[in-house]
Amino acid sequence: MHPLDETDLEILRLLVSDSRRPYREIADAVDLSAPAVSDRVSRLREQGVIRQFTVDIDRQQLREGTSILVRLTVAPDAVQVVKNAVSELDAIEHLYVTVDDDVIFHANAPSDIGTWLDRILVTDGIRDVDVSLLSESHWSPTVGATDFAMVCDECGNTVTSEGVTTRVDGDVKQFCCPSCESRYVDRYEELRKNAK
Repeated sequence: MHPLDETDLEILRLLVSDSRRPYREIADAVDLSAPAVSDRVSRLREQGVIRQFTVDIDRQQLREGTSILVRLTVAPDAVQVVKNAVSELDAIEHLYVTVDDDVIFHANAPSDIGTWLDRILVTDGIRDVDVSLLSESHWSPTVGATDFAMVCDECGNTVTSEGVTTRVDGDVKQFCCPSCESRYVDRYEELRKNAK
């Protein structure tokens, strides 16, 4: 496994600012060849650091709607159900879950906000709803001063250069050592076998 370095971080910064930036332009900025940048981006995708390339759409430009920020106070045992229900909605721009079990989302809701919220908030476990109208929103993802430290999917330790990247049923998993990889895969296979 190749640990992330400053060049990887700079490539990520450049891609965050424009995910369609040509590899040649990135290569010039990080003093590598375009094929070397392509290899690094492929590795970052394989390691799960880059999950997807996307576009930031201003939905207000596409259709009528009202930009709102909603905080749902949720019973701890209902957080996953509420989060899943909210994430299925087309109008959702961003979705967050706090450590206090609040589900917060930014949406570009239809103009009849009350009726729209009544339809989506039928999930049990929602204790309180707070809605704020937004005058504007700005999405600016950044790598910032982040230090990347991948965490082992088995034990939670930091994954170093001795770590292992494995694809388990299509999902990329990071492990700090082959022992953790083996334990995780064995347990996963056992659970999958028992589920049949």
